[in-house]
Amino acid sequence: MAATSIALLSLILVTLAWAGYRFWRLFRPLTRAAPENRFDQPLRRIWGVVTNVGGHTRLLQIRYSGTLHLLIFSGFVVLLTAVVQEFGKGLAPGFSLAVIGGNTWIALLQDIFEVLVVVGVAMAAYNRYVRRPDRFKGSNERDATVILVLIFCVVASLLLHDAFRIAEGHDPSASWRPVSSALAAVVRAVGLHGAASQPWAHVFYWTHILAILGFLAYIPTSKHLHIFVGIPNVYFRDLGPKGTLPAADLTQPSVGLKEIHQLGWKQMLDLYACTECGRCQAVCPAYAGGQPLSPKLLIMDLRDHLLEQEGIGSHRQGVGGGALLGDAIHDDTLWACTTCRACMQVCPLHIEHVPKIVGMRRQLVEQGRLEPRLQDTLASLAQYGNSFNQSERMRSKWVKDLGFTIKDARKEPVDVLWFVGDFASYDPRVQRLTQTVARVLTRAEVDFGILYEGERNSGNDVRRVGEEGLFEMLAQHNIETLGKCDFKRIMTTDPHSLNALGQEYPRLGGVYPVMHYTQLLLELLEEGRLRPTRGQQMVATYHDPCYLGRYNNGFDAPRQVMELLGVKVHEMPRCRENSFCCGAGGGRIWMDDKGVKERPSENRIREAVALGDAGYFVVACPKDVVMYSAAVQSTGMEGRIQVMDVIELVEAAMEPVAVPVGAG
Repeated sequence: MAATSIALLSLILVTLAWAGYRFWRLFRPLTRAAPENRFDQPLRRIWGVVTNVGGHTRLLQIRYSGTLHLLIFSGFVVLLTAVVQEFGKGLAPGFSLAVIGGNTWIALLQDIFEVLVVVGVAMAAYNRYVRRPDRFKGSNERDATVILVLIFCVVASLLLHDAFRIAEGHDPSASWRPVSSALAAVVRAVGLHGAASQPWAHVFYWTHILAILGFLAYIPTSKHLHIFVGIPNVYFRDLGPKGTLPAADLTQPSVGLKEIHQLGWKQMLDLYACTECGRCQAVCPAYAGGQPLSPKLLIMDLRDHLLEQEGIGSHRQGVGGGALLGDAIHDDTLWACTTCRACMQVCPLHIEHVPKIVGMRRQLVEQGRLEPRLQDTLASLAQYGNSFNQSERMRSKWVKDLGFTIKDARKEPVDVLWFVGDFASYDPRVQRLTQTVARVLTRAEVDFGILYEGERNSGNDVRRVGEEGLFEMLAQHNIETLGKCDFKRIMTTDPHSLNALGQEYPRLGGVYPVMHYTQLLLELLEEGRLRPTRGQQMVATYHDPCYLGRYNNGFDAPRQVMELLGVKVHEMPRCRENSFCCGAGGGRIWMDDKGVKERPSENRIREAVALGDAGYFVVACPKDVVMYSAAVQSTGMEGRIQVMDVIELVEAAMEPVAVPVGAG
């Protein structure tokens, strides 16, 4: 074997041994991690890889970054042929891909994509060092620089190697390499042709080889580990209902995530898959409001803590040591989360932030590490079944002023069982809207009823706070009550209740057809059971509630109702799947706003006002009514925009005489 081949083989074996050892240390914790069933629906999983990885569907939502990544990614896929070619001929002189087009069409593709990768690297450098998006804040800049330099070296050396080979006059693929041939012409022009170009061809050949081997050796300690774990992470993504959290085993001595090694193997894989791109950080309402939560930094801190626990060493100096809760991850960071799921919606690699946060919250609740106001609310929920510290007999007080009776679904059959929810039942600011819903349903001759004092809080946000036992207590009560009723379907005006009833209760045996009230309103309008007598001559914008839209795909019904009423809908930039959270979810509505620079609801109102022509901010969630009405006042926007519920639009359209919008 030639000396060159021996040297190359030795380098390969040393690099593989070193990199393999480091990969083994990284992935050893996964072999000891808790089991997770992520092997079902293989065809759906494969298609997800094709669309998310091959098609860059999520990456291209930010066009500039998605484009540069697509250039680099696709280039490396094509240039795998060049890697095989260069290593092959180094190990076995005479090796060639000519039999499958290595000197023709493959050579042409290599030449083109070498240039495209260089363009992608240049765009990436401009993005990181000139444009500097805020989402990069907190990411490892040194690591990003090393990776960009290595990628450039891999591709530029290959391009120059081909150019000097062509200048030497011994490259049979020269006529298929337009870019390399153009560079070769420049090389010849400075006198480096024939034998004179041969040493330079060797220099760039070994530069290419060393850059690739260096890349391989460096990857285990880099955020670019996603090159190896990204595809598996997308393949093993959660395919269950978006609104269902992993169950907690209440029979165990301790509930929740107390130690990093309690994570399941896929949850650990998430930590290695993070590219530190900051897309999750850019859409996080807590981060936007100045709270101590960045979904990106949370994942990075968990990763660094895992590495510290494994004795590998942190990616960031001084980060990751101590206990998981309180040291690696601070309590305030976890309580800042609204569980809106925006982070998970935009993550290109389907990292699951919210389940990890809720898992750690469960442990904080068990240890009593929560603020007094939240403790009081949970106590109220345990005692009275509602978050308002009110007697259950007060739940249906709003019915008394209607002038007509509403059926008690516990005592007589109904077509529609209306699960009203806490805020719609107790909050004075929302009760008038609850009464409006009752009037509209009665006008449409809907056979409906409510549970009166038999209803309890659905437990959706209780579960996301981390109080698993209380959630099950509330849910079991509601399931038992519903089990004694005779109804065809459940309707609710509360997206949080919609999520609990439709996605959380089935695990506990409560399986029901559940719909949001906007779906029922749309049905009544389309069937002619509600007939608008006058169009709504207004321009409005619509806010997608997280638990109606992102969690339950309820995007269309509210908009279709508005369109049928003649309302012109002017969408905000952040809408539908990318809607911005009001800040109430995940129990945040029961917590203090201490340290918040700008409430998410205020941020959202400013976005709506910036549209210029939208005079109405339409919502379809009781909590949104509360949050955004307060935000309009706190931002001083009372004269510029008015918060309305969809049901107000419907009732106003039914009246022959105009009713002041928003009147109590």
